[in-house]
Amino acid sequence: MEKITKPLSGYLMVLVAIALIPAIIISLMNHVIWLGIALVILFILILPGFFTLQPNKAMVLILFGAYKGTVKANGFFWVNPFMTKNKISLRVRNFENKPLKVNDKIGNPVMVGTIVVWQVEDTFKATFEVEDYENFIHLQSDAAVRKMAGKYPYDDFEAEDAEVTLRSGVEDVNHSLEAEISERLHHAGIKVIEARISHLAYAQEIASAMLQRQQATAIVAARRKIVDGAVGMVEMALEDLKIKGIVDFEEEKKAAMVSNLMVVLCSDRAASPVLNVGTLNQ
Repeated sequence: MEKITKPLSGYLMVLVAIALIPAIIISLMNHVIWLGIALVILFILILPGFFTLQPNKAMVLILFGAYKGTVKANGFFWVNPFMTKNKISLRVRNFENKPLKVNDKIGNPVMVGTIVVWQVEDTFKATFEVEDYENFIHLQSDAAVRKMAGKYPYDDFEAEDAEVTLRSGVEDVNHSLEAEISERLHHAGIKVIEARISHLAYAQEIASAMLQRQQATAIVAARRKIVDGAVGMVEMALEDLKIKGIVDFEEEKKAAMVSNLMVVLCSDRAASPVLNVGTLNQ
């Protein structure tokens, strides 16, 4: 468990070290060699205990293998020179994972890239619970992406009953990804500030087929809209002709007119008119 500690001021110990210098000189001048040597050794031992900490930096202190605490205050300090000092950054950091090939809920291979914003929250766990917490973050983030992608389909073409998909449910998917990564990195004392998808696409081997399917779906939807509009226009035209008494069609002629209008309205090319200079029966 992380324990915050407050070490001695480095400035105070600097004064102690400076005071040793004249004491050493006086001892040697008075031929008190053993005292001079002892003071020199003490002076040398004091020096390794000094260290400085900038804002958002922490120092983990270890004495003969035992955890003695963490210094998070910034400034100039002095601790037991026999302590091992491990400096850890508490600043917010982020990394972008390259697109990773994973399978969605349906089994389609997709490429997912992520951005994770994180910072060290518990220095004890980050130092002692895992071997290398930065490498641990990368590996566990990849594992979380694989698990998250398996919960959702890429889109709703094949899973029409899906309420959330990787492509459309951005907020829900990012929230799920953040929760999954946070759960895994909690053991390393890492706080996940944000996790989101930065890249999403079908894998190369199926991208072309999926693009054709999307295009076909769009074409079908457009054609359906055109047909619905054309039917309404034909119905309106026949009704107006009947109400205004402009022309009275037999059923056979009405069917021919409907067919011609539908061809004209639904065709993706301009119609080539054929003029009838005879009677209606020609």
